[in-house]
Amino acid sequence: MGMIMSLMGKGGLTQMLHLDAGTLYSRLIGKDIKDFYDFHIAILDIFNTLNSALPGKHYDAPSHKEVEACFETWKNAKDPRTKKKVFIEFMMERVNLSKLDDAMMITGIVTPPAAMAAKRAGEKVPQLKVIKAIPDVLFVPTVTVLALVTVKFSKRLLMGNTAS
Repeated sequence: MGMIMSLMGKGGLTQMLHLDAGTLYSRLIGKDIKDFYDFHIAILDIFNTLNSALPGKHYDAPSHKEVEACFETWKNAKDPRTKKKVFIEFMMERVNLSKLDDAMMITGIVTPPAAMAAKRAGEKVPQLKVIKAIPDVLFVPTVTVLALVTVKFSKRLLMGNTAS
């Protein structure tokens, strides 16, 4: 059952929010919120707390626009119960587990053996004999990290995914 709920995105934080909604909201209103900036900092603090407290799974913070829309609704609500309801609904709808990118996963798996093969092939080329001086322990992780950064940058550039 847990796997089914996890695949549907209904497990984890959704269940925790039902149990600890009051705690999360009290953490939000415990801050002195005067404007959107303070509200946004409080939301990010909640996500930071969730991600540092829960091992393994991490949750993506909502976009700037989503937080701004929630703040406007929250600010316009006069009743404290309504404000709490707005916050809880926002958390229930917008909180998502971080999804692992397939391209990053494949790159992370394929790059180390490819780096070793490229290094072995490069050692035989006279112009690249200098590559022998670089230890495998440094070469493979460096190439892997560079490949992962390249994939992430390329994906953001091509897909238009910008950090909010």
